[in-house]
Amino acid sequence: MQLGIIGLPQSGKTTLFKALTHVDVPTEISSGQLEVHTAVVDVPDPRVDQLVQLYKPKKIVRAKVTYADIAGLDGSAGKNGLSGALFNQLAQMDGFVHVVRQFENASVPHQAGSIDPVRDIQTMDTEFILNDLVMVERRLERLREEHRRGVTRDRALIQQDIDLFERLQAVLEQELPLRHYDFTPEEDKTLASFQFLSRKPQIIVFNQSEDQPVIPYESPHPHTRVISLPAKLEMEIAELDPEDAALFMQEYGITEPSLSRLISLSYDLLGLQSFFTAGEKEVHAWTLRKGSNAREAAGVIHTDMEKGFIRAEVVSFEDIITYGSTAEARAKGRLRVEGKNYIVQDGDILEIRFNI
Repeated sequence: MQLGIIGLPQSGKTTLFKALTHVDVPTEISSGQLEVHTAVVDVPDPRVDQLVQLYKPKKIVRAKVTYADIAGLDGSAGKNGLSGALFNQLAQMDGFVHVVRQFENASVPHQAGSIDPVRDIQTMDTEFILNDLVMVERRLERLREEHRRGVTRDRALIQQDIDLFERLQAVLEQELPLRHYDFTPEEDKTLASFQFLSRKPQIIVFNQSEDQPVIPYESPHPHTRVISLPAKLEMEIAELDPEDAALFMQEYGITEPSLSRLISLSYDLLGLQSFFTAGEKEVHAWTLRKGSNAREAAGVIHTDMEKGFIRAEVVSFEDIITYGSTAEARAKGRLRVEGKNYIVQDGDILEIRFNI
């Protein structure tokens, strides 16, 4: 899972990247340059900590999110289109964290001359909408030519694709991201090879100053989350050792770093959840798409487990904490034996039985 951190110059996106990842990179990258920094971050999950207390394992593995700080977007791509290199970087992302400037700082002027978060969101939307519109129009040209010739595929199937891309074109021509379009499973398959940027889910981060009151902004689009935080303050907290960080947070009345909420929101944005394997050797948080079954979960652990899947022994996180062990949960009738079609729930603790 990889999320690209994007934003206009001087929005604070690299500051946010440093706060999230503790990676020391220059906080000022000149506009127009293509530069990408990536880092892997643990997903904060208190359930892992509780399982560690219970099992005292030799090894702990937490769920991960990869963030990429992507430079090069400055609002001018609508004139000439995105460069191939920049598009390729953006297309690799599963979603975006769009940092929008809300803080005032006279020594760091905004490129547009004023602070206007709604305008900045629209600017970035336009970058992606125009790029996607060009892709859709090119595809429609090819489809119509294919339909005219009718020598490679059935014309009815080609017409289905034409209808789909015409609907996408209509959305984009309304200056709306493709996140506004509800795709069917069949349409998802058709579009699997097209990396439409305005279709990717995103989190909008309103970057505030530390003393700025939170201005409530609603999500402007479907498949978009919104969070407000002071990136500079969060970076300063992240650079402290845990004891000093706790005192710092207490002084500012902060009960939980906003970064923890942002990371959890990132995980949820892509429809992901965690299940666990737990014991004295290892407590491991595994990442799985919501709605996946037990056999697919086995495949996340190891492909051999998926191939030779027999059954899954399942106990909920709440029950394992209540009863203190798998054996006690079994004795209380709280451990279940499930087949391959069981839909794994967030927080399930699984033991996979398999044979190859």
